[in-house]
Amino acid sequence: MENNVQTSQNGMSRLFEKGDVFSDKCPSRDILKHVTSRWGVLVLVALKDGDTQRFSELRRKIVGVSEKMLAQTLQALELDGFVLRTSYPVVPPHVEYSLTDLGLEVSVRVASLADWIEDNITDILAAQSLQNDELKT
Repeated sequence: MENNVQTSQNGMSRLFEKGDVFSDKCPSRDILKHVTSRWGVLVLVALKDGDTQRFSELRRKIVGVSEKMLAQTLQALELDGFVLRTSYPVVPPHVEYSLTDLGLEVSVRVASLADWIEDNITDILAAQSLQNDELKT
């Protein structure tokens, strides 16, 4: 039986050489979900300046995130190739997180969105208020 799926030099199906976030079968959709999740954005922005940080430092910086959610977010971003986890064999355990080159690239993009939101928060809140007022009438 012949395989009709062509593969590229890196072994990936040619179907996925360029992602299609509108396709429910494309892995880019899950990656987009990880990057743009509430905690994914904040982890990427927190690590954006190239600093290596410990789990506890990230937890203090990202106010409101639970240990479980931070661990899950870091794991997802690590699996996607955005975060590098370095574990040192010492007691007590010492683990540090930093961005890979790919992670740095995506962090700049999501930080730009976060900056835009912060710069326009007054207008956004005014628009929300206006919409809420219209819904009440």
